[in-house]
Amino acid sequence: MRKIVCLLVCLTTFLKFSIALASTSSIMLDANSGDVLYAFNADTQKYPASLAKLMTLYITFNALENGNLKLSDKLKVSHIAASRSPSRLGLNAGDMVDVKTCILASIVKSANDCATVLGEALSGGSEREFALMMTKTAQKLGMKNTVFKNASGLHHSEQKSTARDMAILGLAIYHHFPQYYKLFALTEFEYNGQIIKGHNNILASFDGADGLKTGYTANAGFNIVTSAKRNGHRVIVATMGHKKPDDRDKTVVAMMDKVFTHLEGGSKINVEKLKAEIETPAGGQKKITYAQTIIKEPKISAKEKMDFGIQIGAFSTYDKAMLHAQNIQKQFAGKLSAQNILIEKLNRGGKLLYRAQFGGLNKKDAAKLCTALKNKKQACVATYVSAKTMYAEGDL
Repeated sequence: MRKIVCLLVCLTTFLKFSIALASTSSIMLDANSGDVLYAFNADTQKYPASLAKLMTLYITFNALENGNLKLSDKLKVSHIAASRSPSRLGLNAGDMVDVKTCILASIVKSANDCATVLGEALSGGSEREFALMMTKTAQKLGMKNTVFKNASGLHHSEQKSTARDMAILGLAIYHHFPQYYKLFALTEFEYNGQIIKGHNNILASFDGADGLKTGYTANAGFNIVTSAKRNGHRVIVATMGHKKPDDRDKTVVAMMDKVFTHLEGGSKINVEKLKAEIETPAGGQKKITYAQTIIKEPKISAKEKMDFGIQIGAFSTYDKAMLHAQNIQKQFAGKLSAQNILIEKLNRGGKLLYRAQFGGLNKKDAAKLCTALKNKKQACVATYVSAKTMYAEGDL
């Protein structure tokens, strides 16, 4: 009788876990290589909620880098922006607000009014046009299953994305705009003499977490894209569709805890066994030991693994450098990932140049790609390319 009761309890626990899991989607990426470390329903379309603001911010950062926008620029608040439902900063129609405040409010407060202000400013006043710009940018980044309909993430029946696409976006922000990425670690900012606090609990509860963004609407559930780094290893995690914020947070913490434990020994992760361990319900099958979840391999230096890359040209503007890199990526889509594009700002005798690069390669692959590019009459140099911060814009 006891065995039957125990079996029923275990079965109930497993079924509850399975139902909860099935309604969500998750993915975890190695931030340097872009490799998928774990995925579940990662390509299932869901409502992004405020994760859409990550794309609004990506386009804003691009405009700042191109010189089309400045942090100090004052933007006028439209009636549409002012009418956005909470969460909001509380802007009124006709107010003037600077770009920096809109960025901080979009990240920390998840302010829908500020995201709309940015979208309208970047599209000549039309949020609809900005949504088209968002979707086009998503396609360029390889976000194949994403359509945006507004700058804020407020519910729209046709605004959809996936955990995989949102992780790609988080990865792109980290690699393409490292000078602004640090803003996602902020938990508060000052506005009009008041301290505005955020609600990304992962920043405070998980050692090594330093961004990016939470999201919620009644239709979407609780979503998050987050990143964390420990002992030189960084991962990007996205999970969507949770019924409670605690469930969302516990999911990403469990995923990151598992992978960082496995990475401590410097060995290659067995993805299938990691997946089995992450999806093991409490009270279910016996946990897989650390020794079972990894495959030992000879230690090789970080440079040999993924800290090489290719330089493919220097250009007068950021846009030209990015466009060239995207064209090269399309030609070698099987070898190069859009999220591994790096644009380095250089100052040559007072003249700014933007060097287009791809990181995340080993030395051998970098050399092969350069040979292939040179055969197509394209400039290329194989070199050491770290994912270090390549910009210095001063305090933000």
